[in-house]
Amino acid sequence: VQAATMRLNQNILLLGKKVVLVPYTSEHVPRYHEWMKSEELRRLTASEPLTLEQEYTMQRSWREDADKCTFIVLDAEKWQTQPGTSEESCMAGDVNLFLTDLGDPSLGEIEVMIAEPSCRGQGLGTEAVLMMMLYGVTRLGLTKFEAKIGQGNEPSIRMFQKLHFEQVAVSSVFQEVTLRLMMSELERQWLLEKTSHVQEKPYREGASEPC
Repeated sequence: VQAATMRLNQNILLLGKKVVLVPYTSEHVPRYHEWMKSEELRRLTASEPLTLEQEYTMQRSWREDADKCTFIVLDAEKWQTQPGTSEESCMAGDVNLFLTDLGDPSLGEIEVMIAEPSCRGQGLGTEAVLMMMLYGVTRLGLTKFEAKIGQGNEPSIRMFQKLHFEQVAVSSVFQEVTLRLMMSELERQWLLEKTSHVQEKPYREGASEPC
């Protein structure tokens, strides 16, 4: 049941003001692969360099993974003002949810990457995280979120703190900070207000069109 729940997003598009979230498909892999050639991005995401073929294999495994939910973040302005343009040309980054604690299915680890330099510092990451949290709360039944961020990644730490996450641990071994948000009724209402504009639409691979 949980696996089917995590794969719900294969047919879902989430439309926000600044970003559009779509499932990670093979169409997105070449651009994603180009991003991950950056040493800085690999360091920030603790990722190993992969060949393009390995990246395609990874995309397929993520899609089938019962413990992971991935959306590609599209720049909504590009996507809406250039009808017929490919999703790949609108890609800004990705946002992920992991069910890392087998004993607690209500806890989701969240991470976001705005990889496209021209898209940074404009609030795309913030909206992507809010939309993913909304999805986690309303579709996956999550009530707690964690974010693990490299100690040197100050912009990301500040962003999560603005979203009501509080620091709960620091690992000098992994050089990362763990932040957590407990979804009380008050926090849930705040989240629903922050995302009241978000629309959920059906998604068909290779055929998402602005509406």
